[in-house]
Amino acid sequence: MDKLRITGGRPLEGEVRVSGAKNAALPIMCASLLTAQPLKLGNVPRLMDVSTMAKLLGQMGVEVSRSEGKMTLTARTIQDPTASYDLVKTMRASVLVLGPLLARCGRAKVSLPGGCAIGQRPVDQHVKGLQAMGATIAIEHGYMHASAERLRGARIVMDLVSVTGTENLMMAAALAEGTTLIENAAREPEVADLARALSAMGAKIQGAGSDVIRIEGVASLGGAGHEVMPDRIETGTYLAAVAAAGGKVRLAGAEPRSLDATLEKLREAGAKIALNNSTIEIEMQERPQAVSVRTAPYPGFATDMQAQFMALAAIARGTAMITETIFENRFMHALELQRLGADISIEGNTAVVRGVERLQGARVMATDLRASAGLVIAALVAEGETVVDRIYHLDRGYEALEKKLSRLGARVERIR
Repeated sequence: MDKLRITGGRPLEGEVRVSGAKNAALPIMCASLLTAQPLKLGNVPRLMDVSTMAKLLGQMGVEVSRSEGKMTLTARTIQDPTASYDLVKTMRASVLVLGPLLARCGRAKVSLPGGCAIGQRPVDQHVKGLQAMGATIAIEHGYMHASAERLRGARIVMDLVSVTGTENLMMAAALAEGTTLIENAAREPEVADLARALSAMGAKIQGAGSDVIRIEGVASLGGAGHEVMPDRIETGTYLAAVAAAGGKVRLAGAEPRSLDATLEKLREAGAKIALNNSTIEIEMQERPQAVSVRTAPYPGFATDMQAQFMALAAIARGTAMITETIFENRFMHALELQRLGADISIEGNTAVVRGVERLQGARVMATDLRASAGLVIAALVAEGETVVDRIYHLDRGYEALEKKLSRLGARVERIR
């Protein structure tokens, strides 16, 4: 199993390019199930989750070809509308095949999802919405068995904000008969990016990026080309790394407008940030100031940036309160940060982080995708050598992390 060996203490300097967004690429790949025509994607990141999704779609009969950030998916025929446990257990986003399969084939068999062990992420929003559109869904032996002759438009009020729930229902509604209204919809930029891809295929969607999305169903969708948006979480992770380790870095191919909450908190911490259309420059020449964060659905502070800011707070001046409101089990990285010398105490859904002047290298273990990123940031500022174990989590969501960090002057190597 691969590990990362990181020797801390160097500021970060230089430029790196941001990869395409995993959380945008995965649902857009699933949208290929809605048409027999080719869907051509650009800016597709090389990640384990993308490879897993390509394999899952391939098992259903989708032809997938890829090279140098480009991918073409062609679902001429769907041979088997089944998403098996073997693949779904490793990646929660697999549940996104449910809506497209129902809309295109009238039936689907999808395993209940897995993914990171960060808490309960139920599929009830997906199920309730599809049932409102006329689907019959039964859960038996760990699988969702769904069927519908033709989905019908409906008004769907989501009990809680769900990104994948919104995306699944949006894809299903694209081929449904009549108009679907999704209220209390997720507003994440990745939802809007999926809507842009679907619109390029011929879907009629209004309001994506707001909390009310209106979809007028069409009889069929066609092929299209689409560039996947930049990854705002990868961008935020590198920004947090510079804020912790110090230095001056330019991030190219970014989407600054998707990062308002993160950028605001980094400025509070003392970072100097300059924005251009698709570039972000960050400079940090002093020890960061502690900043408190409270996670919330977009446009609030992203739960996917919580671990990175806990690492930043660990070496900041002062005390930070980090409150997690999205997932109830997302503080597992705190114990690993303590192994590096961080002063963290957990009180319910809040972590109290008292900044220390320096962390010390040690062997640590990644527990989930974003926890891994937090540990890497802490390792970059720790004295001596840190070994981060179980980095297959990192490979699920960060493209060539060690190469990009090495380009910025960090001492990082992958141990196979």
